[in-house]
This record gives sequence, C-alpha cells and structure tokens, in this order.
Amino acid sequence: MPRLHLFDLDGTLMFGSAAPVEISRQLGLSAEIAELERSFAACEIGPHEFSLAAHALWSELTPLHVRAAFDGSPWLAGIQEVWREIRERGDYCAVISLSPSFFVEMLLEWGVHAAHGSLYPQVPFAGPMEVSGILTPEGKVTVADRLCERFGVSRGDCVAYGDSMTDAMLFEVVPVSVAVNARPYLAKRATHVYEGRDLREAYQLAGMPRPGVEAS
Repeated sequence: MPRLHLFDLDGTLMFGSAAPVEISRQLGLSAEIAELERSFAACEIGPHEFSLAAHALWSELTPLHVRAAFDGSPWLAGIQEVWREIRERGDYCAVISLSPSFFVEMLLEWGVHAAHGSLYPQVPFAGPMEVSGILTPEGKVTVADRLCERFGVSRGDCVAYGDSMTDAMLFEVVPVSVAVNARPYLAKRATHVYEGRDLREAYQLAGMPRPGVEAS
C-alpha cells in the first residue's frame, strides 16, 4: 500500500520562519507581522483573525513580492530530493498549511503532488477575503482525508510532519508523525523528533531510506 506524506510549511519546511514573515519582509512590514505572529502563538487570535489581518496588511502585495519571498525563504535542504524519492517509491506527498494558498501552491514547482493553503484573493488583491476559505487545524484533517480519498489510501497509511500546535490534530489521526524543529507541545506527541536543517534526515526518521542512500 502506498504511503501519503503530509508536510506542514511554516517552521517545518522553512527553518525558523514562515510564509507570512517572508512575504511581509518584502513589503517592509516585519514588525507588523511579528506582532500578528506573537498574538497567534499566544492564542490571542485564531487563524481567521490572523488571515484577515494579514490580507489587510498586504494591500500593496504584487506577484514579484511573492516570488522574491519564496525564492529568499530559509528552506530546509533536501526538499526536492525527498519528494522525488517519494514519487519514485510510488508514494505520495502533499503540503497542508494555514499560510496563503498563493504561496503554498508554488511548492508544486518542486514536485509535491498537492499543495493546500488558506484561500486568498489573487495577487494583487482586488477584493475581500472569503472567511470560508481560511484553513484551520481542524481543516488540515479534512484536507488530509480528501487527499487520502484522492490517492486511494487511508489515514493509517499517512505520515505527518509538523512543528506547532496547528499540526497537533493531524498528528493525532495518523500512525506516524515527525516533529520538525518543533515546539515542546508537539514534540511530546510525535512518533519521532528531528532538530536540524535537512528534510532528508527527518524523512529517514519516519522509516524511509535517505534519498540517494540504499536501504540496509
């Protein structure tokens, strides 16, 4: 039976950063997004409030800003190699993130089978944001279930990779989970814990041979 590898983005595929942080940096709004990030981490605001505030903050955002943010982000090493190995094994991989879909979907360029984020208007923003399109931690599980149906697997065939409380619900419903540079709350709930900057090493913890290395 194929396996489905489910990756968070912020703090998981990126080391010590997040898509909203990198996007805001391009607009000179690092202090403003840092305050939103702090409020979200402290549970003072939820995904809906955060996304609506970020949408308002990014009124001057252009596709060039988004591309620069993506290209300049502190990605972990080995992402494309891991996803290529997953494909070659006949398995599947997807990214499920609360970050903007217009950023998350750029990872399709790197070979991931599916990429899901919160639905923002097309950049540059020409209209309001639909609250119903904002992803939540519960929504991550819903998306994972849809992906299972799409790829013909079950929750029991999934491996989840994440770093924060927004990944906890997904960790609870899959048999194998890898906490990547994670906060203590999630690390305690993970099957495996990884600290470092190479996704190939985290992938190996999940029982997969490291890309480019023969299994013993």
